[in-house]
Amino acid sequence: MKKFIHVLAGLCSAFTITLLAFVLYVQASLPDNFFVAEGGEFIINSKLSISANTVEFIPKIFDKAGNSYNLNLNLLGSVPVKQVQVQVVERKMVVPGGSPFGIKMFTDGVMIVGMSDIQIGTQNVNPAKNAGLKIGDIITHIDGAKVEGNTDVAETIAQSDGEEIKLTVKRSGNSLTIYLQPVHSEFDQTFKAGIWVRDSSAGIGTMTYYDPEAMTFAGLGHAVCDVDTGNIMPLSSGEIVDVNISGVNAGQTGKPGELKGSFLSEDCLGELLRNTETGIFGILNDDYFGAEAVPMAMKQEVEVGPASILSTISGNKPQEFKITIEKVNYSDVNPTKNMVIKITDESLLATTGGIVQGMSGSPIMQNGQLVGAITHVFVNDPTRGYGIFAENMDKELILVEENRKAA
Repeated sequence: MKKFIHVLAGLCSAFTITLLAFVLYVQASLPDNFFVAEGGEFIINSKLSISANTVEFIPKIFDKAGNSYNLNLNLLGSVPVKQVQVQVVERKMVVPGGSPFGIKMFTDGVMIVGMSDIQIGTQNVNPAKNAGLKIGDIITHIDGAKVEGNTDVAETIAQSDGEEIKLTVKRSGNSLTIYLQPVHSEFDQTFKAGIWVRDSSAGIGTMTYYDPEAMTFAGLGHAVCDVDTGNIMPLSSGEIVDVNISGVNAGQTGKPGELKGSFLSEDCLGELLRNTETGIFGILNDDYFGAEAVPMAMKQEVEVGPASILSTISGNKPQEFKITIEKVNYSDVNPTKNMVIKITDESLLATTGGIVQGMSGSPIMQNGQLVGAITHVFVNDPTRGYGIFAENMDKELILVEENRKAA
């Protein structure tokens, strides 16, 4: 009997530890804040059977935008997980995209993308490295004057006569003052600093959606990053232009594919105002599609199961393709990897092999709502990739709209 009791106690202890660990996992995977649409209910579409109990009296229907409430989330109906805040907002209506656009960006300052030694006699020296500069640094000012582009840096260094130059540099969000002393290159008889810099970027992406009232747009679902450093390009100015997709390099295991296209004209479709971790954002010059607006989903409304994407793999008009949302992650840890999706549409798989470069930003539709956008492809499985919640992108678009109103 004693042996049975010991075994039972051990099993209960193991169960308790396992349950506690699982509760802690669920707790960490849920954010502290949610939005709920005015006139709607708060329901988390999760297989974990998470339910909400009110901390204070509130109606079952959240009926007034601007109100916020505290809710207790429970696992399996009775196991407490955490308390969250729910804010009631108006349901946003947006026009889903899917059309490609060309991106032209000019940086705020210039980014250091490489370094090279300079031969002085029998020695190789690098003034930039000796001064403390690093790849990824952004040079914003030289001797107090704002840097507009690569030419400013090259001309100032070449004309320095070897005199010390004062640089204002941004690094990881901080502003630094660095003193650089160029050296005379015997190879081409000019003064150099041993750095390579970049002041612009261009590429192809996909429009995710736009707000037909404010005429603001969101695209890509991730930042435009420098190809050499991987750092987010600091945006000074930019625009989007019309693009025609002329072909596809299909994706293969270990080798991502890409859309091939060309800019149709120099006519500007819209102005770029923000380049952030969750996408690029700006203002359109005109109605981009003339299509009908659809509701934007809150993150807790996204569910595992069938969905579709709007994407363009030929010409400049989007098509709808079938996908499956395999996993939903509510955590705020990585705001661009909220969903794992799998391409199931046979026609898309036959043409592209799955997700390819240039499809980033393709809107994800489910149950008649915009739920998010494609952001990344799995290199070892091009049929699968990550998606971002539309709600996460909209946080940045709201800032564009607020700044526009303030101006």
